[in-house]
Amino acid sequence: MLSPKRTKYRKMQRGRLKGKACRNNKLVHGAYGIQALEPVWLTSRQIEAARRVITRATKRQGKLWIKVFPDKSVTARAEESRMGSGKGAVDYWVVVIKPGNIIFELSDTIPLEIAKRALEVASQKLPIKTKILLPAESY
Repeated sequence: MLSPKRTKYRKMQRGRLKGKACRNNKLVHGAYGIQALEPVWLTSRQIEAARRVITRATKRQGKLWIKVFPDKSVTARAEESRMGSGKGAVDYWVVVIKPGNIIFELSDTIPLEIAKRALEVASQKLPIKTKILLPAESY
């Protein structure tokens, strides 16, 4: 699963999920993609689950780009611990997704039907509403 090798600070504050994506909101590498329509924290497990589905559905032909990386740490306190005694240990890693973010891209060497089906199944693995981006001539 994806996680940073090292970070400047181990623990982060929660932050907010307001606003739209002003970068990473257009297809750059491939012809097909999955675009987020809602704000969410995507965990590294969810990204990995969607990646596995795409690679299996496309039978590893073409190229897949994962356009997001989980670099925000989420901490959790031990069960039944008392109040105080500081912030918990790092539990898992997330990426902050805002509406408009491209999450995955697929190359145009994959046939349209296979790519469309792979992205539909992958979007079901994600906890948000998504939009599948296809080339303009396929509409």
